[in-house]
Amino acid sequence: MDRNSIIGIVIIAAILVVYGIISSPSKEQLEKNKQKNDSIERVIADSLINIAKIQAEKSALADTITADSTVSDSIKKESLSNQFGVFSNAAEGENEFYTIENNNIKAIISSKGGRLYSVELKNFKRYDSLPLILFDGDSTIFGLKFFANNRSISTNEMYFKKVDGRNPNEFSMRLYAEPNKYLEYAYKLEPDSFMLKLSINFIGLNNIISDNSNYLTLDWESNIHSQEKGVDFENTYTGLYYKFYNEDVDNLSETSAKEEETIRTKLKWIGYKQQFFSSVLIADESFQGAFISSTQFKHKSLLKIFKSEISIPYEAKNEYSVPLKFFFGPNHYNTLKAQGDGLELERLVPLGWGFFLMQWINRFAVIPVFNFLENYISNYGIIILILTILLKLVLFPLTYKSYQSTAKMRVLKPQIDEINAKIPKDKTMERQQATMALYRKVGVNPMGGCLPMLLQFPILIAMFRFFPASIELRQKSFLWADDLSSYDSIATLPFEIPFYGSHVSLFTILMTISTLIYTHLQNKMNPSQNSMPGMKVMMYLMPIMFLFWFNSYASGLSYYYFLANVITFAQMELIRRFMIDDASVLRKLQESKAKPPKKKSSFQEKLEKMARERSNRPKR
Repeated sequence: MDRNSIIGIVIIAAILVVYGIISSPSKEQLEKNKQKNDSIERVIADSLINIAKIQAEKSALADTITADSTVSDSIKKESLSNQFGVFSNAAEGENEFYTIENNNIKAIISSKGGRLYSVELKNFKRYDSLPLILFDGDSTIFGLKFFANNRSISTNEMYFKKVDGRNPNEFSMRLYAEPNKYLEYAYKLEPDSFMLKLSINFIGLNNIISDNSNYLTLDWESNIHSQEKGVDFENTYTGLYYKFYNEDVDNLSETSAKEEETIRTKLKWIGYKQQFFSSVLIADESFQGAFISSTQFKHKSLLKIFKSEISIPYEAKNEYSVPLKFFFGPNHYNTLKAQGDGLELERLVPLGWGFFLMQWINRFAVIPVFNFLENYISNYGIIILILTILLKLVLFPLTYKSYQSTAKMRVLKPQIDEINAKIPKDKTMERQQATMALYRKVGVNPMGGCLPMLLQFPILIAMFRFFPASIELRQKSFLWADDLSSYDSIATLPFEIPFYGSHVSLFTILMTISTLIYTHLQNKMNPSQNSMPGMKVMMYLMPIMFLFWFNSYASGLSYYYFLANVITFAQMELIRRFMIDDASVLRKLQESKAKPPKKKSSFQEKLEKMARERSNRPKR
């Protein structure tokens, strides 16, 4: 190392020593810095202590919560055990849903209650094109009530376990008491069927379920919602029906606000019927009895609530089964009848009263012809036209007889006027006797025009019942009517007219006009009716009443009555022009008048006897 390098190193070292001396802190500064460092260390230490305390408190709180939860769960478990006994493990759970379906129906089963949660008819839609759901949601109740080890059990609130069957459309929902002791709902749905089979199986429960009764209570409750356009009209066709075992079908009133009934005899089935669809619970053997009720709601969508408390048979055996079936489907006569002749499910279709022959007319005449025409014609307006023509042809002999009798009364009117002119008004009985003597002499039955019309009456009423109940017309359009099973509307009013509604039905207007024309023609052909006080006004008033009554009725029915009136006009004109002439009728009556008088009938003798007795009574 040379001399210059050594001198440089010495100078640098001297500078560093001098800088260290100058920059070193004084004693006061050193003490102050020490205090500051001690303070920082104390803060850090305190923070660490606080964090440790917080963590300890959290740990203690967690331990406390865990201990409380354990105690709570223990108390809860004990409470459930006290309340439900061997079924306490099924009192809690998670609600899960399972589907069983075929081409016709789709049913969803809920693990809560193991019950039917909803049923959809896959081949039908609501009036607003949404899926047609017969019922759904937690508002539906289906479950057993029984006592198990002196505890009241309601299966509708218990949680079931699903067990798969041998086929895709076959599985069971089990409510376990013990591993080998359970209540089972076994569901099975055949392809293309409207019947869902349900077998209620009791396995090993003979020592658990109280054996002091020969029946258990099955609760079935359902909210019935609207499916059609005309809610008020639909409500009148919605009701609770039931069939007595080996006996007739009956029902609760469909128009009452609330009705209930206790049935203590055996039942075959109970059905919740809507206008076009039904849910029916059917026993393979029979139910022991039931308490049933129907409550009506004036709500936009909820029509009625149906409730049934059904007594099902029970025997305390190690294995015992109660086989049942559900029918979910349309109120189609042939479909219902195909479910079994003994079931009489076809009685769900309201075809009219049997004592007026309406059921027979619809069953053996109208429905077969209608179904036959369906095979060849797709337009239901045309089918109704052809059906009307066929019915009017069948009834033509009665129409002819009625017109003939009316013609006889018409040509005899001048002679009746002569009788009335000769006999004073205050001698009413003498007038009637003289008039009856004239009728008898010429061979005229004054009731001859009424009897043919009376014979047609069952057919008119049968059609009145057929059209609103015919599912074939549901959602079938024709001309301006978009649904022949409901009302047609060409205009909507901004207000509602009492007893009429807020829409205008054109088919009802056409029916009313044609009925008024028919009434006018009848009055012209039979002037004697005009002499009856108030009769003429009543005859014109009835069609006006029909205008209000039919405005919300099935448009197919109004269309039918309109067609029937038009065809009747044509038949009357045909008879008048080519078959019956007033001059020839009068000539035949005069010929009959010249013949020896016919013997009085017993009916005529009774009438005349009553008239004489009445006329001989002393006046008060």
